[in-house]
Amino acid sequence: MTTSARAVDSERVGDFARRIFGLYSSGLLTYMIDLGNRTGLFAAAEQGPATAATLAERAGVRERYVREWLGAMVTGEIITYDPANQTYTLPAEHAACLAGTGSTNMAPMAAMVTHLGKHLAELEHAFRAGGGVPYSAFRPEFTGAMDQLNRRALDELLLSAWLPLVPGLAERLQAGARVADVGCGSGHALVVLAAAFPRSEFVGFDIAEDALQLGRTEAAQAGLTNLTFEVTDVAVLDVPDPFDAVFAIDAVHDQVNPAEVLRRVHGALAPGGTFVMVDMAASSNLEDNLGNPSAPWIYSVSTLHCLTVSLANNGAGLGAAWGEQTARRMLREAGFGEIVTHPAPGLTRNIIYVTGRAD
Repeated sequence: MTTSARAVDSERVGDFARRIFGLYSSGLLTYMIDLGNRTGLFAAAEQGPATAATLAERAGVRERYVREWLGAMVTGEIITYDPANQTYTLPAEHAACLAGTGSTNMAPMAAMVTHLGKHLAELEHAFRAGGGVPYSAFRPEFTGAMDQLNRRALDELLLSAWLPLVPGLAERLQAGARVADVGCGSGHALVVLAAAFPRSEFVGFDIAEDALQLGRTEAAQAGLTNLTFEVTDVAVLDVPDPFDAVFAIDAVHDQVNPAEVLRRVHGALAPGGTFVMVDMAASSNLEDNLGNPSAPWIYSVSTLHCLTVSLANNGAGLGAAWGEQTARRMLREAGFGEIVTHPAPGLTRNIIYVTGRAD
C-alpha cells in the first residue's frame, strides 16, 4: 500500500517536513563552518566584536563574502548581531567549540563532512553495482582532514588522559620500549609520544605515503630521532623485533581484512606486550544505539568512507559501527587476553580498548 493510499496525519507530516528542512539547513551550515575555519574567520571573530569590514580585514578576506557568511552565522545562531552598531560577536562558549587550539574545537569536523560529500556519485554506483570507493580516491585531502580532526585531542589528551588508563605503560615508555602505531595516518600521535618518551623507539605503519610524509616532516621539524615511518599494509605486518606496545587509533574498522590485522598485531607483540585500540563507541546491535547521540555520525561516516574503502577491495566491510561486542569477539579470536574498555576522555564518540599478549 502506498503512502497516498494510507491515512496520513497532516500535522505529523508538517513536523517531519520541518525536521527534514532543518537537517538540510544544518548541512549547509556545516559548509559555512568549514569556510569559517579555512579562512580564519572564527579566529578573527574570537578577537572580539567587530563589523563585517573589520572581520574581513582581520582574516584577510573579501568583505562582501564575509557579510553573506555572517548572515548564515547569525540566523544559524552561531554568531550574534547588534544592529544598532552593526557588530558581530562570537560568544565565548561558541568560540570554545569553533576556535583555538584546544580539544573542544569542533570546527575541523566540518571538513570531514564537506570532503566525504564529494564522492556521492561514486558511492551511488557502488550501492547499485557493488564494490566501493577506494581509499586512494579520498586522498590526499582525507589525510589532512583526519589530521586536523584528531590533532588537538591528541595534543591535549593522549599523555594526560589516555595513557593513564593503561596500567604501567607510561613507566615502560619512560624506561625505554619499542612501540608501533598501525594505520597511523599522519603520525601525530607518535610525534606526541616520541617527544615525551625519548628513550623509547616508535614506528608508524600506514599504506598512505602522503600521510607518512607529513609525519616524517613533523618529526624532523621536532628534531625527533626515535621515530620512523614505513609504508606497510598492516594485514601483512611481519616484524623481526617484537613491540612492547602497539596502538591503533580509529584504524581497525576501515581495514580490508581487520581480522588478519588483529592477528598480525598480536603476533608483532612481545610476550606481555600491550595493545591499545581507540575506536568508535557503539554497540554491535542497532537497537542499542538508538539513544547514542554519536550514532548518526558513526553510521553516516561509515557509509561514506569506512565501509566503502574496505568493500572497494572485496574486504570484510566491517564499518565504523562494528561495535564493542564484535570488537571483543575479534580480539579474542586474534589471541588477545583480558580486554578492558574505557570511555575515551574528551571524545565521547570513542572508546579505548586495552588488551595484550599473554604468552
